[in-house]
Amino acid sequence: MAALVYFRKVSETGEVVEYEFGDDPDAFGRRLVVDKASGTPAVRDGRVDHAFLLASRKLGVLYAERGVWPERGMGAT
Repeated sequence: MAALVYFRKVSETGEVVEYEFGDDPDAFGRRLVVDKASGTPAVRDGRVDHAFLLASRKLGVLYAERGVWPERGMGAT
């Protein structure tokens, strides 16, 4: 079974970048934050599940490829 997750940047500071994410691009229900120094993602609601892992991994890949945090995107498995 395929899974899709969409994400959109909410804010970015010198230390962290925050995204909202979910399976519906018109109704995001969750947020994740990436520590820029370590590259470590954390989910605001504490629920580490497939959607969080998919979004955080895709964000890491896009950052590694482009050198900037994307404004929006999606990941699929």
